[in-house]
Amino acid sequence: QVRLVESGGGLVQAGGSLRLSCVASGRTFSSYTMAWFRQAPGKEREFVGGISSPDGGTSYADSVKGRFTASRDNAKNTVYLQMNGLNADDTAVYYCAARKYYGLPRIVNRYDDWGQGTQVTVSS
Repeated sequence: QVRLVESGGGLVQAGGSLRLSCVASGRTFSSYTMAWFRQAPGKEREFVGGISSPDGGTSYADSVKGRFTASRDNAKNTVYLQMNGLNADDTAVYYCAARKYYGLPRIVNRYDDWGQGTQVTVSS
């Protein structure tokens, strides 16, 4: 089990950029697949993107492909989500999630550990 703490959210104008960070506790971070989800008011939590372990493969939702990039720094126990070209539809609480298995599923209950979330608001 890992403890996850997100940061980097905030208010940004449409077209702008933000970089979210998620710091994980524990000494086996490199063996965890890490994903980002988001949840807008009144909507279900949805997969955004992520980076798997051990191969470092990435996957993204179609709605963010080409705009968002997930990366990780295992030395810092940190996963990032670089978000460019933000629009109002990207407004949501963004969550970091971890699972200790290979593969990058897009289903919420396939992940064992979650952060508290960070709010991203995009003004149009």
